[in-house]
Amino acid sequence: MISRLIHIEPSKNDSLQSQIRQKLVEGILVGSFAAGTKLPSSRKLAQQLSVSRNTVVLVYQALLDEGYIESRERSGIYVSENVHQGRVETFEQQTSFNAKAGNNQHRFKGALAVTNAKSCPANWRKFPYPFIDGKYDSSLYPVKEWREANSKANATNEIYHWSELYGDDDDPMLLDEIRTKILPRRGIQASQDEILITVGTQQALHLITQLFVDKNTSVAVEEPGYPEMRDLLLHQGAKPTYQPIDDKGMVVDDNLDNCDIIYTTPSHQTPTSITMSMARRDELLSKAQQQDLLIIEDDFEFESNFLGQPHPALRSLDDDNRVVYVSCLSKVLASGVQIGFIVADSAVIIELKKIRKLVLRNPPLNNQRAVAYFLSLGYYDSYMMHLHKVFFERWLTLREALNIYLPNCIDTGPIQGGTAYWITGPKQLDGEYLREKAAELGILIEPVKRYFSSSNAPDNCFRMGVTSIPNDKIRDGVSKLAELIHQLTGEYEEKLTNAKGRLLDQEALKKLLPDSVLECQMVYGVPCTIELKANGTMLGRTGGEDQEVDRGRWWIENGMYYRQWKLWGYGELKGFYVIIDGEQMKWFDQHYRFVRELEIKSS
Repeated sequence: MISRLIHIEPSKNDSLQSQIRQKLVEGILVGSFAAGTKLPSSRKLAQQLSVSRNTVVLVYQALLDEGYIESRERSGIYVSENVHQGRVETFEQQTSFNAKAGNNQHRFKGALAVTNAKSCPANWRKFPYPFIDGKYDSSLYPVKEWREANSKANATNEIYHWSELYGDDDDPMLLDEIRTKILPRRGIQASQDEILITVGTQQALHLITQLFVDKNTSVAVEEPGYPEMRDLLLHQGAKPTYQPIDDKGMVVDDNLDNCDIIYTTPSHQTPTSITMSMARRDELLSKAQQQDLLIIEDDFEFESNFLGQPHPALRSLDDDNRVVYVSCLSKVLASGVQIGFIVADSAVIIELKKIRKLVLRNPPLNNQRAVAYFLSLGYYDSYMMHLHKVFFERWLTLREALNIYLPNCIDTGPIQGGTAYWITGPKQLDGEYLREKAAELGILIEPVKRYFSSSNAPDNCFRMGVTSIPNDKIRDGVSKLAELIHQLTGEYEEKLTNAKGRLLDQEALKKLLPDSVLECQMVYGVPCTIELKANGTMLGRTGGEDQEVDRGRWWIENGMYYRQWKLWGYGELKGFYVIIDGEQMKWFDQHYRFVRELEIKSS
């Protein structure tokens, strides 16, 4: 019975008509319904599937029009005899191939030796705490807006426009939208002939390395840095120079003098999220001018600067036309809309277009036109504002959680944005082992060895992102991760029972703390000052780009210092034992575990 081969689900988003049509076509093409097979009447099939007869009639009519089935007078509906015409004949008996004889590996000339480490398992969505950067939950995708842009792009008059574009030309509407809407945010001015559309950032980098890099080319890359770019360079036979980074970005020194090209991610360095300072940008451009170097600027995450104003792109500061700029639409859109772009002088774009044509004339023009409408209708701007708000909230939540649960255990460094934190843990921490044990608790953190060119990667580092985890899961996930880190490094931690210094009792606390000023360092690299007023109130201030202020109360009870902020520390009541070691004050919790070290500035 044919109905046994057609399973429909009323709860699916696809209509019943669409589901029946799909199953019939699939059965015809794979041979389940052989050519010449008689199909049940529309009335009978409708009864078998428990759907209206009109639904089946519409399906049959469509398949008749398309040639899948044919109607024979006074006989019924049959699978068309011509449905498989033009196909290679298949044989029931399968030919058995000798596995060794069919091995073509010895013929490979361009096999890649790439970084095989992955950021997370394929089933990452099943983990309750996925702190993985670059993965996104589907709720972030602008479904309604993208559908409308697609609908406009595929209207009849639009199809005539984009289908008549010549050869390998990109959509002029999209080029103009990028030129007028996206590039000005980065301070870049460009004409249409200085822009090339690509299938995402990765194709852009591949084209650039094909044009500029061979075995005689020396390319400076950041260390740690983007592993896929390193793989591209090595595949071209290039000689990479692994250039260190500091809290201002790629270090500019004499090591760059022997290079031909510099590859950098200045907006939010991959993988540390450090933003290159303006002074460092000037140094880099001056070095490039002095040594006649080309700069490849990968500006993939410029939209996520949360603190202060974004710095202008290197391309916008370049007076010598030696910066080739690469960027793309939001990574959240990448799964469905792989659109990136290159900005360079027109002569470079002409050559890049020639190379692109060898593999792909251009990214699909209907996609290009849909993206153009997505931009022109203002959806991209409003979408990025929404994403900025969502990711900023998660970014701050993660930063706060790390500062509360691991205050003296880790360091994230001073960053102004991005969607991930590069975390340096206690020197005794094995980051890879931590990742494995954390996964057993449902917590995914990213390994970092793949970002390094050699086996010299630090063992005590890992990475945590915010794009894949809901805001309300972050605190609980960090709390569980902190407990695991304490378990793994507990034997090396200072405890109240063996801490250096003098434990203060009730009276000593009453003499020392009123009207004292304490200073400490937040995990994200900014100072914090706490004023303990004699009347039991306290005032806290942080430094840095996003200076914060909070108030609270403090008191002494049973030989412990207690405090409660209005906002900081989730407003929770906390008590600490206090040890004085010279000018340093150390806090220990009720479990005698070391919490934080502070400096007493005055009293």
